[in-house]
Amino acid sequence: MIRVQDLTVTFGKGSALFHAVRGVSFDINVGESFGLVGESGSGKSTILRAISRLTTDWSGKIEIGSVSLSHRRDKSIARRMQMVFQDPYGSLHPRHTVNDILKEPLEIHGINNCDNRILQALSDVGLSVDLRFRYPYQISGGQRQRVAIARALILEPDILLLDEPTSALDVSVQAEILNLLSRLRRERNLTYLMVSHDLAVISHMCDKIAVMNRGKFVEEITSTQLRDADPEDAYTRQLIQASGKYDRETAKTFVSFD
Repeated sequence: MIRVQDLTVTFGKGSALFHAVRGVSFDINVGESFGLVGESGSGKSTILRAISRLTTDWSGKIEIGSVSLSHRRDKSIARRMQMVFQDPYGSLHPRHTVNDILKEPLEIHGINNCDNRILQALSDVGLSVDLRFRYPYQISGGQRQRVAIARALILEPDILLLDEPTSALDVSVQAEILNLLSRLRRERNLTYLMVSHDLAVISHMCDKIAVMNRGKFVEEITSTQLRDADPEDAYTRQLIQASGKYDRETAKTFVSFD
């Protein structure tokens, strides 16, 4: 479903040129969930932004199905691939009602029968129809993220790009959203590419995981290897160790990986 070959993303020019992603390659099969983990600034979210063409300064090859993507966004690919962002409040228009938010992508793509589709989208993510004409500030953080997921699903895509979809939520609400995403993936045979700092979330949600450091893939591991803390690379072992409870003596043993 997704094939990325030698993806490189840069920002700036000349002496200020910065390589955010360096020659990354991976494949994701239909219905598979692929995770990206790594410390802040390692390039995880930048990969999502390149695939969605929110970032245009990239080189390499990106394929969705058998279609090779250009740097220009087009409606046909947008309909097949949608993104759910980290902050549900920031990603929803504050002056649009839930109804307006869900109706907008349908209008952009010229899809009719909006009312029935909106009601079905709300039902699919476990939201009451009573929320339909409320504004984002009038609903909870978990409800806002459900609206964001409903907006992504209303075009019936094949792929969801998930950028830390639960990190802005309370722990109890995180579990609800993760269970929702797992159910939707099973029911619709969706393909996920997911970014998260939370290794427990990634191991629960993803079949395969790529560990990133300084814009490069350190290694690819399975969810079983991550849960068993049994990777091959020293950086990955250190990342797993650091994800546990903070310990001053353990932190002293950490080394820098250039």
